[in-house]
Amino acid sequence: MDAYIYDAIRTPRGKGKRSGSLYEVRPIDLLSRILSAMQTRNNLDTSQVNDVIIGCVTPTADQGANIGKAALMYAGWSDEVPGMQINRFCASGLDAINLGAMKIRSGWEEVIVAGGVESMSRVPMESDGGALIYDSEIHTKVGYIPQGIAADLIATKEGYTREQLDAYALQSQQRAAHAWDNLYFKDSIIRIYDRNGLLILDQDEYLRPNTSLETLATLPSAFQKLGDSGFDQMAMTKYPTVEKMQHLHTAGNSSGIVDGASLVLLANEKKGKALGLKARAKIVAASTVSSEPTIMLQGQIPAAKKALKMAGMTTKDIDLWEMNEAFAAPVLKFQQALDIDNDCLNVNGGAIAMGHPLGATGAMLLGTLLDELERRDLSTGLVTLCVGGGMGVATIIERV
Repeated sequence: MDAYIYDAIRTPRGKGKRSGSLYEVRPIDLLSRILSAMQTRNNLDTSQVNDVIIGCVTPTADQGANIGKAALMYAGWSDEVPGMQINRFCASGLDAINLGAMKIRSGWEEVIVAGGVESMSRVPMESDGGALIYDSEIHTKVGYIPQGIAADLIATKEGYTREQLDAYALQSQQRAAHAWDNLYFKDSIIRIYDRNGLLILDQDEYLRPNTSLETLATLPSAFQKLGDSGFDQMAMTKYPTVEKMQHLHTAGNSSGIVDGASLVLLANEKKGKALGLKARAKIVAASTVSSEPTIMLQGQIPAAKKALKMAGMTTKDIDLWEMNEAFAAPVLKFQQALDIDNDCLNVNGGAIAMGHPLGATGAMLLGTLLDELERRDLSTGLVTLCVGGGMGVATIIERV
């Protein structure tokens, strides 16, 4: 039994700071508003939804106490709909979709809504703590280093230059600006209004369309101090061929901290027809893997290969690719490892330009991919994210 995609929506991304436009909007409001939009857009009888699965990477404070179910109640969905929150770091939103697809493919569920939310302005990254973040004994034993150091490690090992990373970042900005200027995202964006009905945000706020290579070149290293504190030595101990770490990632060629929420409506074919829905695509394959946890940001490579193998496909069968732009170097490594043409990878920019709202990003990427496949009248796409601890998640979709 196949799992079909019927709708994919998201909020605009707001700057993840107190000065950002979405700071005044609680994460439960972000999520409940797009739940309401999902219901209205699809004339959805919410009592027919079997489960709602929400990715959230920092499930504490405003995002604690199972924000998935809390938002359902707040949005006025049927009391019969259960909800939950999951955390697979940066891939949480995509993994929520994959889990929903698995439920449908098993035949145990018929309709699932999945996605994610992250208010990084109100609930800062790592504010939920945890041994992997703060315990130096754990760091030493498992070889854990911060993701920015891991990105610099990839750049150092692969011999990428600062100019290459900045050139990729500029491309992301240019592609995102072009997509917004040409209204490529308009059908999937749910505008955010305040309680008085006044518009708060209708476009990704983090965009910097006037970025140039010259301005990018002036930005300082973002992770030099962290590296000097001992993490460089940990990385070089694990990879002794690296004689000196090159700290090449900056705020300009790394993903932005933002707020946002996203949702995808999934169902089997029979139930979709019964609800009067029109299928847009089906999920062909989904994979979850883990790889070496120190360098960490390379899990997207085996994840994509596993998904391709499951689907009986090769890279040549994929029309468009979305790989989360957590940092520039992992994207370049992914492109190189799978020999992907630059013209079909992250064609409308990514998190470097528009930001990375952790738990929501995976579902946002899937929606962006589906929209672009439809716009270009192409068939098949693959979306993937690198994940903390060396994990990777990938999903292949095919239009119907």
